[in-house]
Parts: sequence; C-alpha cells; structure tokens
Amino acid sequence: MELGLAYLGAGLGAGLAIIGGGIGIGLLAKGALEGMARQPEVMGQLRTNMILAIAFVEGIALFALVIAILLVFKA
Repeated sequence: MELGLAYLGAGLGAGLAIIGGGIGIGLLAKGALEGMARQPEVMGQLRTNMILAIAFVEGIALFALVIAILLVFKA
C-alpha cells in the first residue's frame, strides 16, 4: 500500500513540476518576444536574459524530477 502511494506521489510531483516549468518557460519566451518586438535594439540583452532565466526554470524542474525519482527508490 505504501509503495503505491510513493509511486503516486512521485508521479504527481514530477508531472506538476514539469507542467509548471513548461508554463514558466512559455511565459518567459512570450515576454521576451514582446520586448524584442517593441524594442529591437535591445534584442541581444533580452535574448541573453531569457536564456539565463529559462536555464534556472529548467534547473528547478529537474531538481523536482530528481526528488520524485528519489522518493520512488526510497520507498
């Protein structure tokens, strides 16, 4: 019974983390593209900052996935 709940918790945790990361990256890209369309002269700065922010969001989603995997193997 406890093993099934661990799998359920890991699946929900990993799924929510990945969905949240995807939404965050989508919002980041949307904002950056709108900024580039309004002020093309700062395109390089916006692209650099966007890529850095996307890397941070992906890192957080990856940590959540690792924690979910550890939860499965710990149970």
